[in-house]
Amino acid sequence: MLKSDLLKKIQKENNGILRTKTVVDNGISRTYFMEYVRKNKFEKISQGIYLAPNSWTDGLYLLQLRFKGIIFSHETALYLGDLTDREPLQYTVTVKTGYNYSALSQQNIKVYSIKKELYELGAIQILSPGGHELRCYNAERTLCDILRSRNNIEIQDFQNAIKNYMKSKSKNIPLLMRYAKELHVEAILRKYLEVLM
Repeated sequence: MLKSDLLKKIQKENNGILRTKTVVDNGISRTYFMEYVRKNKFEKISQGIYLAPNSWTDGLYLLQLRFKGIIFSHETALYLGDLTDREPLQYTVTVKTGYNYSALSQQNIKVYSIKKELYELGAIQILSPGGHELRCYNAERTLCDILRSRNNIEIQDFQNAIKNYMKSKSKNIPLLMRYAKELHVEAILRKYLEVLM
């Protein structure tokens, strides 16, 4: 296969995104790749990440490519998990305590941190609106996170999300309660559930 054909194939498989690492891992030199990017007018999104002209920019996916240590959470996870139909005004992510997130904050990303023992709790793969796989928290973890951060989030958003969750066929109340206990929001969650059940 010609190098240019291989690059087109990789580009197509990744919805117009080419990463230097992926290209080099496929045996194409950086020199050839950079010439291809220049000649085909790719946009440099970040260090080692390029977007083909006329490609739709999947902001969530590009953010995840740039910052490996994030998991989409809170309002963004509500949206990705279909617990709200309101697209968030600001992306929200969670990182491990100690992660340097100054670059995220500078880009108007709302960042929460949590100790590493709880960081992976409820983490799943979910598709972005652009069809890319993202790391996100499941519905149960997201509802608990919203309760933990209730002073920074509109309570109406939580109330709508919990109502949507209770209507869902995939709800898992035992898992929700287990997460609530681990994240220390069990008492307040029970109050909401008593009203809805």
